[in-house]
Amino acid sequence: MGIPLKVLCAPARYTQGPYATEQLGAEIRNLGLEGPALIVAGRSAIRLLSETWGRTFAEAAMGYQVFTFAGECTAAEIWRGGQAARAMKARVVIGAGGGKVLDTARAIAADLSLPVINCPTLASSDAPCSALSVIYTQEGSFEEYRIYRRNPDLVLVDTAIIAKSPVRLLVAGMGDALATWFEAKACVHGGVKNMRGGASTRTAFALAELCYKTLLDEGVTAIAALHQQEPSDSLERLVEANTLLSGLGFESSGLAAAHAIHNGLTTAPGTHGYMHGEKVAFGLISQLMLESQPQSVVDEVLAFSESVGLPITFAEIGIGNPSQELLERVAKRATAPGETIHNEPITVTAESVVEAMRAADSLATSFRQSIPGHTCA
Repeated sequence: MGIPLKVLCAPARYTQGPYATEQLGAEIRNLGLEGPALIVAGRSAIRLLSETWGRTFAEAAMGYQVFTFAGECTAAEIWRGGQAARAMKARVVIGAGGGKVLDTARAIAADLSLPVINCPTLASSDAPCSALSVIYTQEGSFEEYRIYRRNPDLVLVDTAIIAKSPVRLLVAGMGDALATWFEAKACVHGGVKNMRGGASTRTAFALAELCYKTLLDEGVTAIAALHQQEPSDSLERLVEANTLLSGLGFESSGLAAAHAIHNGLTTAPGTHGYMHGEKVAFGLISQLMLESQPQSVVDEVLAFSESVGLPITFAEIGIGNPSQELLERVAKRATAPGETIHNEPITVTAESVVEAMRAADSLATSFRQSIPGHTCA
């Protein structure tokens, strides 16, 4: 067939900056979209943004209703939101909150063939720009990816809101973004298709690399902005990396072992209190073990993770001293047919995943013990 088609996907528009929500109504109008709008929102987003929504939609002469997200992106929650959208005859769906809120909003919009707008109030994942949702069971275990025909019509990121978010959530976003470059490399080197069924463009690959470099340069200083609860140039660059660069990088280059191991970890009840990006961060270290990456590469990832507070051991994702049976269950899910771990340019088995996870935990523990002045619990 010759040279494969390359596919790059992205939101129609990306808008980021302090107090961007004030322009939400105008941005919707500028895109030629009309209300009424269903806003799928988490409780924190409702508390922080209700007054601003009132102003911006009044200025745009657009009606809206708020649908309060129940906490998990499940098939039942998507159905419930769809019923609310139908009842009000919504013409656009807006997601406001964290990654699971936005995943739910995208699913509702896709089911109803409506345009969707994502307004993340956290930089905790690279979900906002994508054309897919991660669906979970009510118990919090990974169920499936749903892939849609188109990316969001608008992603609007208010960094004045993100500056007030908990540090842990920003750091979790760094964990998700940290894997982007390494998973992209695995997919490109293996010649596999990206999330949209095409080959990666050089543009997407370069964005994935820029994402990694931005994390290393800005991660620590961006955290300082959250302590001050004020936007900064460093925070702006870091939020862009977590949201836009990682989003375009993963979707248009591909996912590999780190996210598959995350999916496997969701089957371990002890991990349910930990965030997507925190589990992806441990999955990345395991991926590096699977790939037999040079020690210098692994040390750079571990040093960055330590500097911003990402988990690097079993204990830090809720499964200290895991049994062989538990790890085999995680590995079986991570290597299920169709999982992204099979995008790796090497043969991967459940047994090799167990070995990689144990090696990741052991190496990370030794790394931490080597830090001057550090004492392990």
